[in-house]
Amino acid sequence: MEKKPEGKKNGCKEDDDLPRMQLNHVSRLCKSVKDSVEFYEKALGFVPIERPQGFDFDGAWLFNYGIGIHLVQAKDEQKLPDNDELDPMDNHISFQCEDMAALERKLNELNIKYIKRTVGGKEDGVIDQLFFKDPDGFMIEICNCENVKLKPAGSIGRLKLPFDRHNPPVVLNDVDC
Repeated sequence: MEKKPEGKKNGCKEDDDLPRMQLNHVSRLCKSVKDSVEFYEKALGFVPIERPQGFDFDGAWLFNYGIGIHLVQAKDEQKLPDNDELDPMDNHISFQCEDMAALERKLNELNIKYIKRTVGGKEDGVIDQLFFKDPDGFMIEICNCENVKLKPAGSIGRLKLPFDRHNPPVVLNDVDC
């Protein structure tokens, strides 16, 4: 019987043997794959990439910033969001942005309706947010969330961060193992 080595980080025993993970892609249904590709290219800088040839449905793959967006032609448009309301409390995907002012200028240039808000305070940090929708009604948030430190509510020993990409700062005080 093979014995697994005990892994430790920050002096804490790991609770599980799950490998590191990161977001690979977000999949979105589309009224028009062409219109959605144009939106994600122009508004957010995503780049079309080749899809595997075995797919038997219309779609497109986009990639940039280490994140993929897979667009799929909707067979049933009733599965798409049906309101134009911009509500930060609604389901959304969020992208970290290094230059919020540049992104806001781009949204204005493309006449994309958005709401802007700032949350947080001196103690926790301040986050600027822009909320808008893609052509199919899916909410997108752009933020500078790196301004706020992550404070794990449980064992810091379970927190796994990729070493090869940007991470928000993590508070390691009061490590709870």
